Amino acid sequence: MSSEKPEGGTNPHLIRANDRAKVPGGPVSHPLNPRSEVHCTLLSRATGLSRVGVNLLRVPPGKESFAYHRHECEEEFLYILSGRGVAEIGDEEVEVGPGDFLGFPAPSVAHHLRNPFDEELVYLSGGESKQLEVADFPRHGKSLVRRGEKMAFVESSAFGGLWVEKGKDEGAT
Repeated sequence: MSSEKPEGGTNPHLIRANDRAKVPGGPVSHPLNPRSEVHCTLLSRATGLSRVGVNLLRVPPGKESFAYHRHECEEEFLYILSGRGVAEIGDEEVEVGPGDFLGFPAPSVAHHLRNPFDEELVYLSGGESKQLEVADFPRHGKSLVRRGEKMAFVESSAFGGLWVEKGKDEGAT
């Protein structure tokens, strides 16, 4: 991970509220969700943290965070600061607002956050930052495999058993 620091700060472990505009980040969208629009501030990277990620995220009205997904290795949390959203957690949809905390231990239930309301949704998102992670996108039949800073989408159906019964399909590995 990068250890980018905001310009002008004297303490690399502190990001003051008025310096947030200098912190790395910006608008992003998820490649599997055309309704995704998130404005990110990468807080943990700016202070040199490499084993945990903490980001300040803003989702405009009518937009969605990323895509419905689940994590295999990394735990994740969301803490709502302002605005309201709808969290999909497994098969359930719940409205969330300021002060609500969502925690997803790994392996996690699939989840997603969207903002169907008229005001911006602002929240902290954080979790582990392991060298290897697999995130599944069950509505798309895809999995994201990340090793360090490199990642690739693969078809979820590509994951199968390693061992086969002798005489069944000896060409499989």
